[in-house]
Amino acid sequence: METVFDSNALPVHERIEAWVEAAASSFVPTHLSFPEETAFEARVKTTDLGAVRLSALSYVGMRSRRTPALIRRSDPEYYQVTLTRTGRHAFDQLRRHSLIPVGHFVVHDTSHPFEGIILPDRPRAESLMLQLPRWLMPLPERQVARLVAEPIPGQGVGRLLAQFLLTVAEEGAGYGARDRVRLAGATVDLVAAMLAHRLERDGDLPPESRQQVLFLRVSAYIQEHLGDPDLGPARIAAAHHISVRHLHRVFRQHSTTVAEFVRARRLDKCRRDLADPFLREVPVHAVAARWGFVQPAAFSRLFRTSTGLTPTEYRAIHAEAVDQPCAGL
Repeated sequence: METVFDSNALPVHERIEAWVEAAASSFVPTHLSFPEETAFEARVKTTDLGAVRLSALSYVGMRSRRTPALIRRSDPEYYQVTLTRTGRHAFDQLRRHSLIPVGHFVVHDTSHPFEGIILPDRPRAESLMLQLPRWLMPLPERQVARLVAEPIPGQGVGRLLAQFLLTVAEEGAGYGARDRVRLAGATVDLVAAMLAHRLERDGDLPPESRQQVLFLRVSAYIQEHLGDPDLGPARIAAAHHISVRHLHRVFRQHSTTVAEFVRARRLDKCRRDLADPFLREVPVHAVAARWGFVQPAAFSRLFRTSTGLTPTEYRAIHAEAVDQPCAGL
């Protein structure tokens, strides 16, 4: 399910009250204040992934305080993991106060008082916020507590988590119910991996989480190197310091093989490019070569097996759909 709130759709005098109600229903209860009430703007798009919720937010100037009284009244026992994308964000929890640089994560625990400040800059500050129940986190609570309100760089595993969350936020409306359950598990695994890496305690991750994180790391590596015709199990395994046998075992756990996964991702890219009206003049063989298919005849056979159409037929059908004039124009 995807919900959207946009204050610009409301009269100025109604925006703050509407945002307070929307924030209370989407997040944990907090006391909100606004340094520039007449200039306040906010937008949120929320995607539910089972027990996990991801929200894309943008806002102008706001202070949010979760007090002991609010915690006693209602505490869902969540971790909130925020990725700052633009603007200036400050967080205070467990006697730790930090200004969070753009591109960094910050974690806070809804069971302890906290304060978050978004400075009234222009353009709007933007962030992605993940809410997940504490019981889903495989790391001990005492370990996570060491990281609250601390800037965590979006590098390494953090970069992988950031890319993953951005993709989910952009494409969430297209996911089915089963997709969302699977994505929730992958999300928790990646958050745990990022925190464990920060704590230098990778051993705290259960084996199944480490395997899922490895699969996601390898998947991201494959996506980044699809155009290399020499991309294969040996190179992929070496890049991740594992044996080829271990790599094959990881992919068997996801009911596929390395070759099938690479081939499917390459075909996805080729279908996208062949359907792109701006790439009509690019020869089919050049599109194929761009994504690692160096033998045009083999690519054509594979493409037809996958889609039921030759690459040329596939491109023609999509070109016709784009060129079809709209009714009434």
